[in-house]
Amino acid sequence: MKVFLISLTLLMGQMTSMQDRPVIHLKPHSNLIESGFAGSILELQNAPEYLHLPKLPPKPDGQGNQWFVDIKNFGPHPVVVDDTRNFSLQIGVSQTVHIYSNGTLYYQKH
Repeated sequence: MKVFLISLTLLMGQMTSMQDRPVIHLKPHSNLIESGFAGSILELQNAPEYLHLPKLPPKPDGQGNQWFVDIKNFGPHPVVVDDTRNFSLQIGVSQTVHIYSNGTLYYQKH
């Protein structure tokens, strides 16, 4: 019984931490990741093959926090995320990536 309660407590803690960030979806017929998506989890399902990051990489907010977005691709095909400069990243089906900006460039967190 103790093991069950401990497992349940850990599971609830993980579920709570996942809900700390909003889950969002692209607008219909859109291929733009908006700067307003900062700090969110972007879920993709039947997304366009190419998505574009904001043209100008967002700068850190007033508290110094870098702009970032986590992207989950539920398929049915891989998706390429790029910007107008030199960032390009393919996200496979069932893959989640973390993309952030330092205000000048985009990066993928490994």
